[in-house]
Amino acid sequence: MPAPLPPTSAADRVPAAQKFAMGLGSIHDMWGHWLYAALAYQVFNIYLGVSPAWIARALLIKLLFEAVWDSVFGWWSDNTRTRFGRRRPFILVGSVLAGLMLPVMMAVRPGWTEVQYFWFMVGSMALFVPIMSCFYMPFNSLGAEMTPDYHERTALAAVRSAMQKVPEVAMFAAAAFTTAGVWVAATWTDVPARLTELTRQTLQWFADVGGGVLTLDFPRLGRLMQTLFGWMPSEPGAKPNILLGAQVYLLILGVIMVGAGIWMFFLLRERYYEKIVVARHQGRVSIRETIWQVLQCRPFRANLAMALAYGIGTSMVGTLGYYATVYYVCRGDVAAAGTWNFWMGLSGMGLGLCGIPVYAYAAKRLGKKRGMMLVQVSAMAVFAGTWWLYNPEIVWLQVFASGLIAFTSAGFWMLYGSISADVMDCDELETGKRREGAFSACGSWIMKFGMGMGNWASGEILANTGFDATLGGNQTPHAIFMIRILLAAIPIGGLVLAFVMLARVGLTQQKMAEVRVQLEARRGQV
Repeated sequence: MPAPLPPTSAADRVPAAQKFAMGLGSIHDMWGHWLYAALAYQVFNIYLGVSPAWIARALLIKLLFEAVWDSVFGWWSDNTRTRFGRRRPFILVGSVLAGLMLPVMMAVRPGWTEVQYFWFMVGSMALFVPIMSCFYMPFNSLGAEMTPDYHERTALAAVRSAMQKVPEVAMFAAAAFTTAGVWVAATWTDVPARLTELTRQTLQWFADVGGGVLTLDFPRLGRLMQTLFGWMPSEPGAKPNILLGAQVYLLILGVIMVGAGIWMFFLLRERYYEKIVVARHQGRVSIRETIWQVLQCRPFRANLAMALAYGIGTSMVGTLGYYATVYYVCRGDVAAAGTWNFWMGLSGMGLGLCGIPVYAYAAKRLGKKRGMMLVQVSAMAVFAGTWWLYNPEIVWLQVFASGLIAFTSAGFWMLYGSISADVMDCDELETGKRREGAFSACGSWIMKFGMGMGNWASGEILANTGFDATLGGNQTPHAIFMIRILLAAIPIGGLVLAFVMLARVGLTQQKMAEVRVQLEARRGQV
């Protein structure tokens, strides 16, 4: 166990208001980066009839846009000098515009051709992606500048990860909201009345849940939990207006994003800006540094490679987990699988939230590197356990599979973010520059490309298991075996590689204490 560092000083602590503001940024991260991909297939494929191939092509082009614009705004914010700082002006403009633009992403009408829908998706993303990069690259960069303290960085990452669970609820609720029965035969003139009915259902559901808890009426609670927030599904044969539901949903979330962005601008502060960037007249960071030169930083390469190994390994089996539930555990019963996925989603949110303080405590006691080792070993055990947790004889065990995967995942991404801030201190020691935007941009587009390739590979992997959709619940034993074994083996392989890369990061607790002493001797405290 490493020698304990001195307790975090009051001067190094991030005020609670600023931690809260950093947590608010997860709203834009979740809804701006991930919600569209989740809704695109539901709206464009299921409701409007666009081929999944066209949607996949549009989402792949989105990755290319992000690679360009993340680099531009990471570089731009590194070189900006204003009386409001170098990050906060971008955060304000980007967050407000993102909220205004979000509902425009679904501003289509039925009756267009597939090609017209494709070009609308590409065109709207060509506008939305630079707006999100304008917000997220400076925001993510600012996270590494909030405190110079080794453990306070983990505490900040923990708050941000915990608050992320709130917008995750909206991600999880999107499908239920857009397919609710209130949207059957609905038009824009009906929206106020339909929202009023949806609100009534929600309030009644919470009242019924509260009554069930007080009376310990578990059968009643079980029936209530089969509908999310009491949003009643449509009658058999009735087709809800999913497009309208999505447009209303994105409009509501967009308003929240605008409010959160304005709040962040007023609450956040740039600790390093005046004392280091301005006072020392830091020179410009070239676009070449943003795209390639940061890769010369060895700890950055190792930390990024670790995250890529973990991210690609887990994203490659995202589809396999769903198919294991439908075709192995539920034997082809899609409706039953949908109910279990509801519970698995709740389990993932709940246990994911629990994982944050557990691994934050471990990192404080053991150091971040050993804490991350614990995360990865735990994750290997969990993925190995999926062989037994996906069990058609004990169906509810799969709820724990989803929850335990989220438990370890929360710890991984929390500590990855905290280690990333340490990497930038090492870079400052070597180069004399604070260039968080360059690291955020380079890491972002490489991670997005890797995760995108992982998601694409998941479909190819499923196709090569022998799975045949026409067989329904009568899949061959070979196909079921391959789905189950690959669901466990591929993430474990990624985790083994991540473990090797972690050994190369080299940023121990003692090492970072030495780096801080050297930095403060050269440029003073911040």
